Amino acid sequence: MNTSTSTQRVLLGLLEQAPRHGYDLKREYDERFPNLRPLRFSQIYSTLARLDRDGLVTLVAEGAGQGPDRKEYAITDSGVSDLEQWLATPLPVDEPPRGELFLKVTLALLSGREADTVLEAQRAVHMTRMRELTAAKASAVREAETVLADYTLFHLEADLRWIDHTTKRLRGLAQEYRP
Repeated sequence: MNTSTSTQRVLLGLLEQAPRHGYDLKREYDERFPNLRPLRFSQIYSTLARLDRDGLVTLVAEGAGQGPDRKEYAITDSGVSDLEQWLATPLPVDEPPRGELFLKVTLALLSGREADTVLEAQRAVHMTRMRELTAAKASAVREAETVLADYTLFHLEADLRWIDHTTKRLRGLAQEYRP
């Protein structure tokens, strides 16, 4: 799913709780998803405009604010249906792998460079991030912060297993890739 589509669904999910202005949506997003990619106000307003155009939200109130007019949006029945369908649809598994680390290892081997250097550098970055996340979990105030940290940690652990596995197979890969 592309970022634009997930942003639409996040806004629909937040609007399902209660009608909101763009400013309120930004504040709620930042509070609920502090460790995810930040959204700009311009993204929120352009996404709301697309959702309104597509009949997934509707403008319920408009009033003067300190800046531009404040528009309050609510989710429509179509928006609820769209959100429910999105929530019920599993994410696709990328096949074949499109990971940049895989690309780097392959290109290092093809060019005669040391792929183990690439893997070790990535291992160090992963370990640093895992230490940061473990510390963040220890000081987490909300359960959602812990769950998000665990999600990231589990992905990093899988990456480390792949790094270890690939490091052991570098000799065979090098023979396969080098003329």
